[in-house]
Amino acid sequence: MFDSLSNKLQKVFRDLRGLGKISESNVSDSLREVRMALLEADVNFKVARDFIESVKQKALGQEVVASVQPGQQIIKIIHDELVALLGSENAALRVSGNPASIMMVGLHGSGKTTSSGKLARLLHKQARTPLLVAADVYRPAAMDQLATLGRQLDIPVFVKPGEKDVLVIAREALAHAAATQRNTLIFDTAGRLQIDEPLVQELVRLRDFVQPQEILLVLDAATGQEAVNVATHFDQALHITGSVLTKLDGDARGGAALSLKAVTGRPIKFVGVGEKLEDFEPFHPERMASRILGMGDVVSLVERAVEQVDLDEAMKLEEKMRRGQFTLEDFAGQLRQMKKLGSLESLVSMLPGAGEIKPEQISRQEKEFRRMEGIINAMTPAERRNPSILNARRRLRIAHGSGVKVSEVNNLLLKFNQMQQAMKKMGKLQKLMSRMGGKLPPGMRM
Repeated sequence: MFDSLSNKLQKVFRDLRGLGKISESNVSDSLREVRMALLEADVNFKVARDFIESVKQKALGQEVVASVQPGQQIIKIIHDELVALLGSENAALRVSGNPASIMMVGLHGSGKTTSSGKLARLLHKQARTPLLVAADVYRPAAMDQLATLGRQLDIPVFVKPGEKDVLVIAREALAHAAATQRNTLIFDTAGRLQIDEPLVQELVRLRDFVQPQEILLVLDAATGQEAVNVATHFDQALHITGSVLTKLDGDARGGAALSLKAVTGRPIKFVGVGEKLEDFEPFHPERMASRILGMGDVVSLVERAVEQVDLDEAMKLEEKMRRGQFTLEDFAGQLRQMKKLGSLESLVSMLPGAGEIKPEQISRQEKEFRRMEGIINAMTPAERRNPSILNARRRLRIAHGSGVKVSEVNNLLLKFNQMQQAMKKMGKLQKLMSRMGGKLPPGMRM
């Protein structure tokens, strides 16, 4: 979502790094470009103005540290101000009650029902026992969707088809939660195409009856500044406790994320970063600021890897690599594991300097990975375990089966052979290092 903004800011940063000294003139020139980048990203103009003014005052009042280049100091000020703009720190969910209640509110089409399911999954992983409550009495499809999500997640859903009184549903859901020992209720409420008085009054009645610890407003990040206007209206009516931004993996400009906290005073608590149920994460302002500024977000990448990757399998695979026993079957397994982490674009965006990599390069590499997986899948188990048996006839069959040219099959096998040789050398080097107390030989220290 922030690609365009990130690229423009990184261009400004390249100019700042060469700055010999800080003066009002060169600071103003650089910040003018930053302001234009923020406005083009659909950031609220008052928010952009205040942000630039704050950065300018701090930059001009900053005492230059001898060991740090002036441009680097301005970059740090911009980073710190961006963190403050996004909310300073992660706003944790308050679910200490038993039962705790969470109301999910928002307009129709914002991703409210899916976000309810994603949140239930997250809470379940945190050892809570959630109960999803279908409180949209106007749209039967929403109840069906929530029930489907519940089955996928193996999380119970309270549905009362035909009931039009949301307070009756809430009362019976609370009783059901007590009877089945569910300690967190997530109410998926009704939405509208636009805010109207009947919707607001129904949500107010439900809030007053349930008295939830959290009222989370689900917003489609792709709607830009309109999301900020919607948040303001809902907050005035319900006093929301925070928001959930969906579709943050889309190609919108991202102004809503940067304006929301400053305009409403309410923190962003979660973000949806994809269509899968696991594509849902707590919002960390500092990590998001680092991503926007092209500094990466290695912490989130590691957390995602820990959640998705089987550590026992990873250790077994590492041992195979050391012994030079890595097969095409293992390689295909690695490709599948990587897909679990998300799209290649989302992974690359978490690495420092990601803005230097062109989107078409990432897209090309992702297609290459899919093609490689298709070629390996077209092989028999024996061929995957022992590629040396792949003669010309077998390679032709594999090419036809995977829809590629024989030359692409040959190229994959060549790369795999080179990788195997490199792994064998690494294994030998590691053994040598362990014999020498973990130190490299003198001739190899360079």
